[in-house]
Amino acid sequence: MRPWDAFAAAESEVRAMVADHRWPALPVPARAQAIAARALVTPDGDRWLFGAHARWHLHDPADGRWHLAPPPRGAHARRVGHSAAALPSPVIPRGPDFAAEPGSTQAFIGPDVPAGLTEQVRVLLRTNGRKSERDFPLTAFDEIFAADVPSTVAAVWGTVMWCAYAPAFDGNEGLITVFGEYLRRPLPGDEWVRWLPAPPLLDLVTLVAERLRSGRSREALRLAAVMADTAQILLADARFRPRALALLTMVEPALSRPDLDDRAALRDDRAVRQAWLERCPVRLARAVLAETDPAAHFCHSVYDLAEALAFTGDPAHAAATLLADLSDSRGSLPGHLDHRLRRAYGELARAGLTGTSAAESTQPDGFPVLGPAQPLPADSGRHAPAAPEGEGWHVLARAPGRHVVSGFEIEPPGRASAAAVLGAAYATGLAWGRVSGAKVPERGFAGQSALVRRLVHERDDVPS
Repeated sequence: MRPWDAFAAAESEVRAMVADHRWPALPVPARAQAIAARALVTPDGDRWLFGAHARWHLHDPADGRWHLAPPPRGAHARRVGHSAAALPSPVIPRGPDFAAEPGSTQAFIGPDVPAGLTEQVRVLLRTNGRKSERDFPLTAFDEIFAADVPSTVAAVWGTVMWCAYAPAFDGNEGLITVFGEYLRRPLPGDEWVRWLPAPPLLDLVTLVAERLRSGRSREALRLAAVMADTAQILLADARFRPRALALLTMVEPALSRPDLDDRAALRDDRAVRQAWLERCPVRLARAVLAETDPAAHFCHSVYDLAEALAFTGDPAHAAATLLADLSDSRGSLPGHLDHRLRRAYGELARAGLTGTSAAESTQPDGFPVLGPAQPLPADSGRHAPAAPEGEGWHVLARAPGRHVVSGFEIEPPGRASAAAVLGAAYATGLAWGRVSGAKVPERGFAGQSALVRRLVHERDDVPS
């Protein structure tokens, strides 16, 4: 018989309450009281509650804020309740936020995109790649595609990249190679991994809005239809599904009413973008947080990262090790973290181990991946051998001019788990870029590139 789990019990109770059709109509104080009554405390004094977005929140004793944070696996807890009046409204479930599609945090390194999905995109691309660039000028994504490529191709690409949870792909991923003949230059990354940027929704909007302003409503409709067709195909993969659903809800109304965005397009592209976002239902709001609230999107990404690292002995320290890759010249990153993560990140900062991707080269060009307790020799430079088969390995960060100062073991138990960590870490890096303006390294973040070693030597295809 499994031991009683206070976290699972509290979560189950809250889900049942929020699922009741009467929940959205309850006054906010009543909803706050119901949530606050189910707050838990762990032996270390941390206080938790299951709230908005169907996620756990951790109380920060220093300033009273509630941070998104997954609870410790297997931890004992007791119900203590909390002052309902002290709960901020963003923590209280509205109802539709509990209906969000969970999706998958996996990157496209390791588990391949299904062959059937790739073939459908290939057919769609072949059909739309024959359009005239004069009718469909490249008003966005011109840094990716050659000048004579029609924007219908960019619409397919942009939809794939915008819908992807974490657009990091195997160098030989079929879904990416189908675009090869249209590319202007090699994609960021190397033969191991293509670390691709996540385009803003504005880039997709621009393709359509420009045609509307030019009086080419038929072409604008074609571009919107291409985006909808691509998103429909992407629904088959959980790594695309939440954002593909959101994009469909934004684009499909314009297919039945071609003049829907005409007035907004006469103002500017941002007005069209806003019109699209307003059509996205509340139940899919989390899928567009990168557009509507970048700071909240970053916090959700950190939550995903900590969840993906639950197999480690200390997810907070493991997550901090990967967060240490991010460039934070203004020192604002710790303010977005809960107190456990902030403490672990602070330890790395004091050791000079943060912002590592700004100065380090990455695997396979030198980021060290070592076996347990295997220090770098004094004259080793920046290169080190991969861990022997079957041994655990460490992702180690180096301070300039110093030997290895500290390391934290991150050994995913399997391929799917490694892909989930890699995806969540890359999504977090992209989310931080939206908040801070920091650039994403073209050859990947240091710790994530080290994690690639966990996957690159395994077959992508399924043997027949």
